[in-house]
Parts: sequence; C-alpha cells; structure tokens
Amino acid sequence: MSNLNDPIALTPQTRATLSRDFAWGVATSAYQIEGAAAADGRGPSIWDTFSHAPGKTVRGETGDVACDHYHRMPEDVALMADLGVDAYRFSISWSRVQPLGHGAWNEAGLAFYDRLVDTLLARGIRPSATLYHWDLPQGLQDLGGWASRDTALRFADYSAHVARRLGDRLATISTHNEPWCTAKLGHAWGKFAPGFRDEALAADVSHHLLLSHGLALQAMRAAGTRAPLGIVLNHSSASAATDSAADQARAATEYASFVRWYMEPIFEGAYPQDEGIEHHPRNVQPGDFAIIGQPLDFLGINYYTRIWASTAQPPVPAPCALGVTDMGWEIYPEGLTELLTGIHQRYAGLPPIYLMENGMANADVLVDGRVADAPRIDYMRRHLEAIARAREAGVDIRGFFYWSLLDNYEWDSGYDKRFGLVHVDYATQRRTLKDSALWYRETIANLRGGAGHG
Repeated sequence: MSNLNDPIALTPQTRATLSRDFAWGVATSAYQIEGAAAADGRGPSIWDTFSHAPGKTVRGETGDVACDHYHRMPEDVALMADLGVDAYRFSISWSRVQPLGHGAWNEAGLAFYDRLVDTLLARGIRPSATLYHWDLPQGLQDLGGWASRDTALRFADYSAHVARRLGDRLATISTHNEPWCTAKLGHAWGKFAPGFRDEALAADVSHHLLLSHGLALQAMRAAGTRAPLGIVLNHSSASAATDSAADQARAATEYASFVRWYMEPIFEGAYPQDEGIEHHPRNVQPGDFAIIGQPLDFLGINYYTRIWASTAQPPVPAPCALGVTDMGWEIYPEGLTELLTGIHQRYAGLPPIYLMENGMANADVLVDGRVADAPRIDYMRRHLEAIARAREAGVDIRGFFYWSLLDNYEWDSGYDKRFGLVHVDYATQRRTLKDSALWYRETIANLRGGAGHG
C-alpha cells in the first residue's frame, strides 16, 4: 500500500465498526453534472430558467454543459469502478424524461437512464436513484409549481412511470433530495430556483413536497415496485452559542424548523407547533398526514455542518476549531454523531439510515497532474469516525455516500466551489483523481479486506 493513508488512518475501532455490512458510495445530481441541456428532447427545468436570468448565479454560470456527463457517462462509471464503490446515487432529470412534467414521455431521456443503470450493474455498482433534486420542469412551474397541489399529483405519476421503467434494477429509490432547500432556498430566500421570497409560501410548498413524497410512495408500490423506497432529508445538530435562555430557545426553534419539520409529518403525523415557528402550511387537507406517513424502507440523511444559534448582536461566532470549508461552513463532525443519536432516541421505529451526502468544498488546485487535498481527506476521516460512533451507540446506519463524485455545477455558486473526489477541468472536461479519491479507494479496499492501514 502507499503511504497516503499513514498520517490519516481511521482508528482501529472505526475500522472494526465500518467493515461490517456497510455500503460505500458516491453521489451526484442531474442538473449539476449532465449538461446536454437541450439534447434529445429534454425540456427546460426551473434551474435552466433561473441560471439564465441575470444576477442569479456567480458570473451568470449555468448547467448547460456542466460535466457533460450525458455524453461521458461510461467514462464516469469507469471512474466509480476504479474507486471500488458499492453504490452510486444519482438523480433523474424529470424534464429529460417528461419534458413538460405532464403529458408525453421522452423515450430518448428514459433510454439514457436505462443505459446508466445497466452500465452501473455491469461494473458491480448498485444504482441508487433520486427522483427529484430541485430541477422541476419549467412546464409545471408555469402551472404553479410546488405552490400547486396538482404538482404533487404529477410527481406521483412521474415516480410511478420511472419506477416501472427502472425499478427492477434499482437498489433504492428516493423521492426527494432535501425538500428544505426547495422550500426555503427556492421559495423563501430567493437563492435557488424558482427564486421567490415569501416565507408563508415556503411553508405551503414544504407541505406539497411532503404530500408528493407520500403520494409517490403509494403510486410506486401500487405499480409493483420492489426497490426499497425512501426520502433524503438534510439535517443538522443545533448548538446554542451560550447558556442564555434566548440562545437555547433559538437553537430549539432552528432545530424544529430544520429537522423536526420534515421528520414529524413522516413519523408522527403533524408539524411542530413550537412557539418560535412563524409560518405553518395553510394548505393541509384531511387525510394528508396519512399519505405523508407512508412507511419508509430507508431514511436518507445529508449532513454538512451544525446549526449555531446566537441571538447576540453581533452574533457570537461558531468556534470553528477545525476551520471552515470553502463554502464557509464550520467543520463539525461531532454534530453528525449528535444528530444521528438524537433522532435515533427521539423517533421510534426508524428504518435503516444511509448518509446520502457528506463532503467538503475545498479550494483545490491541479498542479502537475495532482490535487493534494489533505483537508478533504481529514474531513472524510473525521466524519466516518463520527458515523462509527453513532453505529456503536445503536444507530442503524448502513452506508456512506461522498458528495460528490465530480467537481460540478454548484447551483448559485456556479463553478466556483469544488466538492468532488475527481477534479474536472471544465474547459477540456478532463477528469483527474484527487488525493482524496485515492484515499477513499484505499480505505474502501482496506475495510472490505480487513487489511492495511485504514
């Protein structure tokens, strides 16, 4: 083995804990990597519209080309096979398979995902599909988007159609990725597509997203889907900056708005009613919570940092003892253990959990064919140890998906932020494994084989 692992080896306890029945994966999403925005009958999504509007993204950058994965898919699957991962989490572009989000299906788009799934299986990689990763067809936005209850019905139709086409070969199907981002960043804060700034609307949208999730589970099961079904939620632990009552209350409210807001409708049949929550959905109808609470076969969780709650002016800054990522997010792996053990204790009967996203944006530089991204390796090692601690505490967590396989289009940040294990030169589309990719490859091999450093 190389010396790459020596200063950054996993602890023996972590190795022992994660070497048993644990899946190793990588993740991407359609709009961030596929490119081919107008190829083969794909319709526009809200991100095509949003990114082409002046002033919405860094330098006005769009996902028109991104990583050109649509044309380079076999090469990218070969990279995954080289890393030795068990599973690949990708998302399906709704407007690629159904250009308007309703009506006619696009056979060329469906055929692309057929090829992707078959190529993955041929390389021994389990396909893990996400049905919605923020790229609503513009044709549905024109009819009201997620503010309209009808979009939830259209999502159920879309989900059933994709499941009938691909479900016999998929390892898992997730309905939504991070509905909090769709609701808050897209409809309350204007940072993401479709770019609205209306907190009350965002609460309504959050309900339609959850409703669409439940309807989709019903529709896919009615269609005979055998693949395990779930949802992917972005979660954080929450820390009060001080012991003051105000900071403690702020931390509780932030946690309720971020974590409990999506967990409790699914697992307890109601939204949190905490005093600090200002907006509640105005569009709940009788029977909605029974639909939302369909049983899950698994729960996907994404974790990047913790919530730091301070009511002081100016706010008390987070300690950032391990620094921050290139996104400005505090590196706080302990929060992952706190989060996982917390929901394990709070919610009875949780299904198996997969960490569907965890990763670090780093200011990577390609020098002489190498990206020496030691901070990312340290980030990964610390978060894997955090997972192991949660597993040792009884949390049924069964896999880790690094975000992301490739440097890619990072939404309103354009191409400024690099999360990938693989460096992408966007001018040439050349792929280069970073040191973190080599570390991940060796770590997976060692854990799978029970030998080596870590």
